[in-house]
Amino acid sequence: MGICMSCTSSSNPDESIIHENAVIIDSRSDGTPKLIGSVYSQKGDKATNQDSAILQQGFGVNDGALCGVFDGHGRNGQVVSKLVRELLPSLLLDQKNSSTNGEDYVEDWSKACIGAYQVMDDELRSRENLDCSCSGSTSVTIIKQGADLILANLGDSRAVLGTSSDNGELMAVQLTTDLKPSVLEEAERIRSRRGRVFALQREAHIERVWLPDEDYPGLAMTRAFGDFELKDYGIIAIPQISHYHLNINDKFVVLASDGVWDMLSNDQVVSIMSSARPETAAEAVVDAAVVGWKRFPHIKMDDISVSCMFFHEISQNL
Repeated sequence: MGICMSCTSSSNPDESIIHENAVIIDSRSDGTPKLIGSVYSQKGDKATNQDSAILQQGFGVNDGALCGVFDGHGRNGQVVSKLVRELLPSLLLDQKNSSTNGEDYVEDWSKACIGAYQVMDDELRSRENLDCSCSGSTSVTIIKQGADLILANLGDSRAVLGTSSDNGELMAVQLTTDLKPSVLEEAERIRSRRGRVFALQREAHIERVWLPDEDYPGLAMTRAFGDFELKDYGIIAIPQISHYHLNINDKFVVLASDGVWDMLSNDQVVSIMSSARPETAAEAVVDAAVVGWKRFPHIKMDDISVSCMFFHEISQNL
């Protein structure tokens, strides 16, 4: 069963709508009843939904926001993704508050992302009751501060912008790189640390990361929280950071786990988003991905999660 959450007005700061796999938090101090997006999570054919997603209004500043999707993997992946969703927002704020130089807030947030991701990974390693040796989670987050987006990407979830060209044509702009072993620079780092990269014969289209002397564990991404068996062999928890300044043509951004991108193109997702209301857009994308998975009944459907936010307020103010 899918879980849909949409923003609601709130008179209380930090009022939350929480579900096992999706959360919306309203941290605004003025209780402004403005919808900016939605989140939705759909369990695949595995026993447990290992995805988590978040949309937080009032993040950092009153008109700021945090958007994130976390895709767990391995035996304890569902625990890891939820811990990341629960702890990472406060870690980001802590890192930002401790490193602000007052001159370049985009640079401050970029450094905060790198610091918070490292602290998050250290936290997972320190938990004696949680085995993350071969379990972990990807993470893609966007921090919106005014018209600036700071993106931190770890793994193969993806962020895509919906924007209009000068002639009014809707376009999809991929804002992140899928950090997989098929990316040359990522594979070079793995191999330089004695990790191995190759695809199994039965799935020749999927390159994976393996230990130096053992065909295990076969991780399909090159950056992740957890996965400590591979951290000495090139898997890192350092996010790829980028910055985007919104303009009047930008409409929305959508973050999704690979369960969406395995079935839908960037253009298809942007088209679906453009026809949906903010409060149901995430659900509409997930539903379309589910239809795609059903075309391949011999393949187990992956968990699917989406978090999205719209920028109509930005467009009006630029």
